[in-house]
Amino acid sequence: MTDGHRGYQGDIKPVATSEWVSGAALAQWRHQAQGAARAADIDAQEVDWLLRTISDVDGLTLRLGTLAQRERVALRLSLADLDQRWQQRLHQRVPVQYLVGETPWRQFSLRVSPAVLIPRPETELIIDLAVEAVERSPHRDALATGLWADLGTGSGAIALGLAEAFPQAHILAVDQSTDALAIARENIQRYAMADRITLHHGSWFQPLAAYHGQLCAVISNPPYIPSEVLPTLQPEVIHHEPTTALDGGPDGLADLRILASQAPDYLMAGGLWLVEMMAGQGPAVSALLDQVGAYRPIEVIEDLAGRDRFTRAWRR
Repeated sequence: MTDGHRGYQGDIKPVATSEWVSGAALAQWRHQAQGAARAADIDAQEVDWLLRTISDVDGLTLRLGTLAQRERVALRLSLADLDQRWQQRLHQRVPVQYLVGETPWRQFSLRVSPAVLIPRPETELIIDLAVEAVERSPHRDALATGLWADLGTGSGAIALGLAEAFPQAHILAVDQSTDALAIARENIQRYAMADRITLHHGSWFQPLAAYHGQLCAVISNPPYIPSEVLPTLQPEVIHHEPTTALDGGPDGLADLRILASQAPDYLMAGGLWLVEMMAGQGPAVSALLDQVGAYRPIEVIEDLAGRDRFTRAWRR
């Protein structure tokens, strides 16, 4: 989702021709950029991630320190443009993913812009949890071939992950932002999933009125950060990522309440409800689901760092 947030508005798209620069010149730029990163308290490894993304340099070359020996390197932009963008990283704290216009997520390379939240590595686990849920469900076949909803799809990351995991299912990807849906559409087309994923414009369940009782699963990474916590977030997040994808209202649960209370009208019996949440929200989200009275069992699941990160439940 997006609110037309301020921040870096450009991106780099694949081009037919490349700029060429000597390995020695690029190695010198890398050395200077790493030093500037450390001085700005930015992970210097971002420099190498950036180079691997916008050039034909591989990780082994960078680790062995042989970049300077390359006669020439193909770049997707000029060295001057590369440096200009890196200055934005240093001084404006623009996320490096926005600077190059893409980010890795699971096995995908996803297009991103300030219109969408940058997909996080911890969110990748939601796909594995969905797969595990289907495998142990008595409704396994219906789930694996049914209609899934990814609510607040943003870049389309979760929808793509679900489509890859369940090749016979169809995914309904919903977002209230037309700018976000444009990014999701590009990612879906990149991986030839347009026949498997249908985009819907609107807020949460609003565009899915025709699917009452037909969804086999509702999956979401909704806004869940309490409003008063937003100013304490890193500048990369609060100054550049879309606020509407972050702000969960006074207690962080505003959108989770909608998802919990409305999903039973759309889920079939035995349908899956699976959402990401903020660490520490497990008891509150479980209580929301319990109050609705339509879910059993209810599970709080920890991420790889041992923090409660997901809630999974089943429609009675």
